[in-house]
Amino acid sequence: MKRPLAYITAAWSGSKIENAETAARYCRQVYDAGYSPICPILLTGRFLHDAVPQEHKDGIDIARDYLRRSRVLVVCGRSIDETVKNDIATAERLRITATTLDGILTVKGQGRGDSNSR
Repeated sequence: MKRPLAYITAAWSGSKIENAETAARYCRQVYDAGYSPICPILLTGRFLHDAVPQEHKDGIDIARDYLRRSRVLVVCGRSIDETVKNDIATAERLRITATTLDGILTVKGQGRGDSNSR
C-alpha cells in the first residue's frame, strides 16, 4: 500500500537537537497514522547552513517543492509563526488539505474501537 505524503510544519524554537527530536516524534505519529511524513527540518537541516543566505533561500525552495508534492499539510505544536503561516497559505493556494496533528490522530482513531457499539 502506498502511503500519501504528509508535509510536517511547526514553529521550531529550540536548539537544532531539540527541534530534530521533536520533529522525529511528530513524524512518527504521522507515520503511525498511515502517512509518509516529509519534514524539511530533518532533511535539509543536516546539510544546509541557514546562516549562508543562498543556502537559506535554497532551503525554502526545497521545502516548497516538498509541500507541492504532498497530499496534506500537518501543522504540529501549539504555536504558529511566520513559516507555518506561509506553509498554510501555500497549501491553500495549491489546494492541499491542511490539518493539525491532533486532527490526523483523531481521524485515525475513529476507525478503532468496538464495532458492535454502532
